[in-house]
Amino acid sequence: MAAVQRLLRAAAPGGSATAAAAAAARRRMTSLAPSAAAGFPFAAEERVRRRPMAERNVQWVFLGCPGVGKGTYASRLSRLLGVPHIATGDLVRDELASTGPLAAQLAEIVNQGKLVSDEIIFNLLSKRLKKGEDQGESGFILDGFPRTVKQAEILDGVTDIDMVVNLKLREDVLLEKCLGRRICGQCGKNFNLACIDVKGENGLPAIYMEPLLPPNNCMSKLITRADDTEEVVRNRLRIYNDMSQPVEGFYREQGKLLEFDLPGGIPESWPKLLQVLNLEDQEELKLAAA
Repeated sequence: MAAVQRLLRAAAPGGSATAAAAAAARRRMTSLAPSAAAGFPFAAEERVRRRPMAERNVQWVFLGCPGVGKGTYASRLSRLLGVPHIATGDLVRDELASTGPLAAQLAEIVNQGKLVSDEIIFNLLSKRLKKGEDQGESGFILDGFPRTVKQAEILDGVTDIDMVVNLKLREDVLLEKCLGRRICGQCGKNFNLACIDVKGENGLPAIYMEPLLPPNNCMSKLITRADDTEEVVRNRLRIYNDMSQPVEGFYREQGKLLEFDLPGGIPESWPKLLQVLNLEDQEELKLAAA
């Protein structure tokens, strides 16, 4: 897998602002070359070409515990920088809903409660990036992937990852946030009923997050995810922490890991994230991505 094509042209809608943001983002990147990995699980026709950093948009990874907000911040940055936001969970769901060659195999794996293999995940990811390249997309932000060092090594062998943003949040806040999640059974939108107001103590910062309340027409239709119980959430966080430490170390050794402690909800965290990414001067883009 590799970089896709050149930066979005300034002549495209919003292109000049997007190009400015992308240029600012590239100034934040390191120039370390990734290590190669052998045995790529891709057919030749599914691979896309590598391009020099100057000829493409950003290629970032977003990591973080379940419920930390990876999807929220990755999607905002994807709009700001003009790059696709790619979550492997979405790729699996899209394939399951399709009549593609992997749909039946995936359905059997999911129905049996098994983990989707690295080979299948990378095939789906490769196909998605190749499709984007053919359509003129540039760069990407991967959401919550890779999850293991093996996946990171394979990914390094087929594409260039410029930076890995690791979002962090106090575990007690994560727990409260996950337990407050609700989904509208009719429209499918996500909301959060938790109003988090945690005082700073024992060296941990104070955190305030306003609830994300639904409109009146959704209020009576809210449902709780079956796996959003305290026991299950604590177990998910424990498993994630055990698995993530080697991956974080892998990218830390490459000088690509940016650790970002969320100071609060979106109003507090979004401007600070833009600041550490050297995008804080893009005022019009802050509004466009909000």
